[in-house]
Amino acid sequence: MAITKSDSVPYPFKFDVQLAQNTNKKGVTTDVSLTLPDVRGRIPSLQASRLRTMMLQAHRDPTKILAHACTYDGLSSRLVEEAGFPMVFLAGYAVASSYGLPDTGYIAMSEVCDKIRDAVRQTSVPVMADGDTGYGSPMNVKRTVESFAAAGAAGVMIEDQTWPKRCGHTKGNSVVPRGEAYARVQAAVDARNEGLDIFVLARTDALIHGWDEAMTRAKEFKRIGVDAIFVEALPDREAMQQCVKELDIPCFANIIEGGKTENLSAAALAELGFCAVAYPWTLVAAHLKAVREALNELKKSMTVGPPPMILTYHQVCEGVGFNKYWDLEERYKFNEDRLIGQTVTNGTNGTFHKDTEFTA
Repeated sequence: MAITKSDSVPYPFKFDVQLAQNTNKKGVTTDVSLTLPDVRGRIPSLQASRLRTMMLQAHRDPTKILAHACTYDGLSSRLVEEAGFPMVFLAGYAVASSYGLPDTGYIAMSEVCDKIRDAVRQTSVPVMADGDTGYGSPMNVKRTVESFAAAGAAGVMIEDQTWPKRCGHTKGNSVVPRGEAYARVQAAVDARNEGLDIFVLARTDALIHGWDEAMTRAKEFKRIGVDAIFVEALPDREAMQQCVKELDIPCFANIIEGGKTENLSAAALAELGFCAVAYPWTLVAAHLKAVREALNELKKSMTVGPPPMILTYHQVCEGVGFNKYWDLEERYKFNEDRLIGQTVTNGTNGTFHKDTEFTA
């Protein structure tokens, strides 16, 4: 049975954050006064403010956590928002999979910027993106953060792995020396402070060299001025709790089904003090499973009957955006002399009446 919007399970964590909007629908100039909380960059960003405010709320409240399924393109991002998730995270593992590649440094900064723009166009929630190692020297890191912000990202993650980087739950990981790691993070923070605001998450994979090395790096990242810290591959509940306690800053968790980290619930992670938890493999695994099963059923049907009905025609059209497009298309119907309005109700543009001339 197909899951529809009305069947969707409610998102379990609530946040007191409103998206600032101009309520003027007539297209004339108007004065708008906004108060954006929790701004850090020289140039404020609505979505960075919104993301940072939710992160800080979750950091201070053990009943809240920004639990989010990681996405890889515009459609998956829109579906995540439709399901009620308050943010989108374009994770490196998921984005690489959309190219048919493993998360081993194949994807370039410009390709991720394309994905950011696609996700931002399809959603209204804050979009965060994986900046990997920043794609080069600290100067490259700075350009990466600036480019992500310009593409519309509300947040960016920068890590201390060597290049080519790889998923922290796979083999072969290594990290750069402390000094280089600190330079990367300083460059990311400078890009935020000197330009368009963006939430900066610093990741360390240094747990492969022991607890003290990971904590030393994470504490220096905090001193430099990041917004949050992610210590990759914490093994169990005890390590997670100790990490949050030692760092005393918004902390991310990462749950990979069957990975190195104990698979706790989001609610349990919130109680431990985490502000957010990402699920990088969930949608990738679902995509692999669903496509393989659909292809198998299609092959079975070829000699016995019609193809399997996975979703109805209407459900597919609705899911990829045709129904919305067809509705909005009515607004722009015209004859040789004039623009003709049709009955269209749209949350942004109002109602247009059938068989009457449209007036802006």
